[in-house]
Amino acid sequence: MGIQYTLELVGTTFFAVSGALAASDKSKPDWFGVSFIGFITATGGGSLRDMLLGSYPLTWVNNVNFIYAIIGGVFFASLFMTQLKKIKPYLLVFDTLGMALFTILGTEKALNFGVEPAIAAIMGMLSAVMGGVIRDVLTNEIPVIFRKEIYATASIAGAALYLYLNHLNVDRMPAILSSIFLISVIRFVAVKYNLSLPKFGRKSL
Repeated sequence: MGIQYTLELVGTTFFAVSGALAASDKSKPDWFGVSFIGFITATGGGSLRDMLLGSYPLTWVNNVNFIYAIIGGVFFASLFMTQLKKIKPYLLVFDTLGMALFTILGTEKALNFGVEPAIAAIMGMLSAVMGGVIRDVLTNEIPVIFRKEIYATASIAGAALYLYLNHLNVDRMPAILSSIFLISVIRFVAVKYNLSLPKFGRKSL
């Protein structure tokens, strides 16, 4: 089992936990609703990436282990719900880890399809954020990319670092870990200090 496959399963599990925790914050969710949100969060970004790249069948369709990873993530969220919610940024942790993993894996997959590096970075970003966007829409929240704190920009920064290290022929694993670390640091710092990019448009005079 290759490192990319392992990391993708881990990222899928993290996103499933994130989706299940987000759904559980709603009033009296049932198991199907929570599992569906976990599934959409875990597969939404990767499915969009694969469709844009023309990669069929979709990753989760081609390998049932991704479904098992999602089920495992949902059950993990259920079993440790009380303990997880004692951690203040509990949703942030799982969402950020899933996002970081999917950014780099999505970027790598796009490169393997022969696209330009800039397009690969965008594909990595879409892999990372679109599941969360769909999750937020379905749970009646403002989509995460429209909230104040830096989100998609952290993904692009991590993808750019990975591409740069790859260009320098840095070994794959150090490049992946460095990029994941950068994404995680940007997200945690942005949330902690309420950092955001400049607002679009100019104020009226």
